[in-house]
Parts: sequence; C-alpha cells; structure tokens
Amino acid sequence: MREAAARARSGVVKRSLSIAGHATSISLEEPFWQALKAIAGRRKLSLAALVAEIDRARAGVNLSSALRVHVLEALQNGSGPSD
Repeated sequence: MREAAARARSGVVKRSLSIAGHATSISLEEPFWQALKAIAGRRKLSLAALVAEIDRARAGVNLSSALRVHVLEALQNGSGPSD
C-alpha cells in the first residue's frame, strides 16, 4: 500500500520491455513515457524499438537517464512530443 502511494506521488511508472532479446524493467515518470511514445510514433517505431535504439547509443549512462535526456534533446531540437 505504501509503495502505491509513493508511486502516485512521484508519478514513476515501471514498465517491462524486451530490448535486444531480453526483458528489462525501466522506471520513468509518466510524462516521459508519453513523450517517448509520441517520438516513437512520429518515427514509425514501436516504443521498444526506440528504447533499444537509445540503449545501443548510450555510453555507460543509466538507461532511464538516457531516455530522459533523449526526450529533452528532442524538445530542444524541435522534434519533441508537442511538435
């Protein structure tokens, strides 16, 4: 019960995706999940394919952090979810 309440306050959502043939769990705030889905949709990719692409490009950075930075860079480049 406490975990659900904490999750509701923080907005962090954990999702499982298959990346490079293995399942992985990723925790991100819901707005980042929504932005990643929008970016993937614009690029005609599945969410898992976009995450796999970001995963391949990260250099020792935590995957959740790499995903957040990808969303930020997309917004800064004018290709973010609101475009």
